[in-house]
This record gives sequence, structure tokens and C-alpha cells, in this order.
Amino acid sequence: MSGHNKWSSIKHKKGAADAKRGKMFSRLGKEITMAARDGGGDIDMNPRLRSAVTAAKAVNMPADNIERAVKKGTGELEGGVIEELSYEGYAAGGVAIIVNCLSDNRNRTAAEIRNIFTKNNSSLAGNGAVAWMFHRKARFLVTGEAADEERLLEVLMDADADVEDIDVSDEGAEILGPPEAFADILSALEAEEIPVSESSLAMVPENTLEVTEAATARQVLRMIEALEDNDDAQEVYSNFEMSETLMEQLAAE
Repeated sequence: MSGHNKWSSIKHKKGAADAKRGKMFSRLGKEITMAARDGGGDIDMNPRLRSAVTAAKAVNMPADNIERAVKKGTGELEGGVIEELSYEGYAAGGVAIIVNCLSDNRNRTAAEIRNIFTKNNSSLAGNGAVAWMFHRKARFLVTGEAADEERLLEVLMDADADVEDIDVSDEGAEILGPPEAFADILSALEAEEIPVSESSLAMVPENTLEVTEAATARQVLRMIEALEDNDDAQEVYSNFEMSETLMEQLAAE
């Protein structure tokens, strides 16, 4: 797993009791609405929607909330126009950052993201300045007993799903594949009733940047957490890497 994903897992374990359920529901609701808008409201025919609904159910999002979000996307219910926005830049130490947002107010979102970069000794960059360092991938995380590399490989090969990598660590099994393989991988896992903790079309860095100094690491992590706390930010990607010892040290502070 990338440094960002490892840190998110450690931070989640540390602060699970402080989870901001309302903000989580808001983000999931926006994703469900966008998925339904772009691919229709039929969960069986829309892998992105199926993935978003699965994620919502996993955190006990009420069924009424899910249904309303789908209907907003299909136009059955009125709702504000939501835009997909992306921002790129650099955090402390030259760490590359991509922030994908869903917003009903472009100006507000731009101002808030710019303010987060400025306050955290970071700089925004133009479109494409950072994105070239990343590749879009179908990403799945399987945890618990199901995170068995040999079993997962067997299931995915039998389904003829195009998988590029399966990386097993203490946090679980991370499965990566090309974007077009998202539906096939998801269907293969569902057919074998293998629970998926996370699934997305993620931006995965081609190369990572090692952060070794605690002071720089604190700035980078503070920046990422501020972005993730923003109401409009859906996904935050970075290319940093740091030792688990350093991560644990910072998480304990």
C-alpha cells in the first residue's frame, strides 16, 4: 500500500470513535448521485453506483438517504447541480497532491482548497502539473480473513479479470487493475461473497517520494487531513512514502 493509504488506516484505528458520520454520509451521497447521473440508477448495470452503495451500506448509511441520492442523480428528485472538480499541487518536501471534489459551488470550493494549501506551506499548481505522476487504477481493499493473496488470485484468474497487482500487508489485500477492469473485478469478488472494504477508481503514483524527517512528515499529514476534512473533497491522493515506525510515532502524538 502507498504511504497515504497506510496512514489513513493507522489514523482510522486511532480515531475510529471520532468518526464524523454526517460528513461521511454527505460524501457518499454525492458519489452515489454522480454515479447515478453518469451511469443510470440500475445498480446491476452501473458498477460505480454499486460500489458507492456498497460503501454506504458498510457504514450503515440509512436506506432512505441512499435512495434519495440515487433519485437526485437520475432526476427523479430535484437537487443542486454538482460538479466534479480537481486540484493539483505540492505539499511540504515536494510531495505531490491531487484533490478531487464534488461541489455545488465552484467558487467556494476553489477558495477553500486554496486556503488549505496556503495555510499548510503548500502550493497549488496548474492542471496536469502533478497528474502525470499518477495513473488511474481500479482499486479494491479486502480485509480480515478474506485478505488471502492465493485465494484472491485464484478467484480473479478464474473470472478472467484483468489484475495487475495484489499487495498484502497488515492492513489487508490491495488489488489493482486497469480502470476498465473495475466491473469485472468487483463482480468476481461479489460472486464469491468476498467483502470489499474499499473500492474506487483511484489515482496511484507511478513513483513514490520518501519522507524521512518528522517535521516534514507532520506538515504533509496535517495538509492531507485538512483536505480530507473539507466537505467538498471526495478523494485526496499523494505520492509520499514513509516508514511505518515514523507513521506510528506521529499517530501517537
